[in-house]
Amino acid sequence: MGRLQDKVAIITGAANGIGLEAAVTFVKEGAKVVLADFDVEAGKKSEQELTSQGYDVVFEQVNVANRESVDHLVEQAVNRFGGIDILVNNAGITRDAMLSKMTVDQFKQVIDVNLTGVFHCTQAVLPQLIERGKGKVINTSSVSGTYGNMGQSNYAAAKAGLIGLTKTWAKELGRKNVNVNAVAPGFTNTAMVETVPDHVIEALVKQVPMGRLGEPSDIAKAYLYLASDDSDYVNGHVLHVDGGIMM
Repeated sequence: MGRLQDKVAIITGAANGIGLEAAVTFVKEGAKVVLADFDVEAGKKSEQELTSQGYDVVFEQVNVANRESVDHLVEQAVNRFGGIDILVNNAGITRDAMLSKMTVDQFKQVIDVNLTGVFHCTQAVLPQLIERGKGKVINTSSVSGTYGNMGQSNYAAAKAGLIGLTKTWAKELGRKNVNVNAVAPGFTNTAMVETVPDHVIEALVKQVPMGRLGEPSDIAKAYLYLASDDSDYVNGHVLHVDGGIMM
């Protein structure tokens, strides 16, 4: 029996990167997973790869910034799997620029997806979690949300906001047996980091006591812990998976 045997999970941003790694980790532990992403091509490809290996997954396109799209996602998930036990709010975008050059659209786009999108998804899924009598919500914050990062006013604000949401929802939902926690990844080897110049990456690595960037599997394992029964008394926590960069 896997640690998530027969649990149903929605993972946003699951077409690739950390979200896909989380999906792979979850299905190997017995979960049924809804791969929710805006990228249809990558999402369908990931769905095909996992179903060909015998895993019970389905891809659903979603724009988390659009409430109707999110409501449709939840409806489809319930129709397919009968309910929802776990929500991983992993979807996120970047539109980096220094404050002096950041456009209003750049700021708004990131807030809409990275912060408001998490509100939409959690509020839409909540009745299902309560109906099940137990649920896990995992929000993806960032080290940028706890100590800021140059050129990321929008991203850092959204990720800091997620910590506030996490703690508020943990207080509101704890008595309903719904645990709400956050993971704050450090700099991780994903497509988002591939655009960063090598010399910047080298400087970042020097700040990490572990001496390396994180891997998607490092983050996925933290999601797994917070999604499993092992974390039933963990609530309102922000788990830093950053190699110690925050010390």
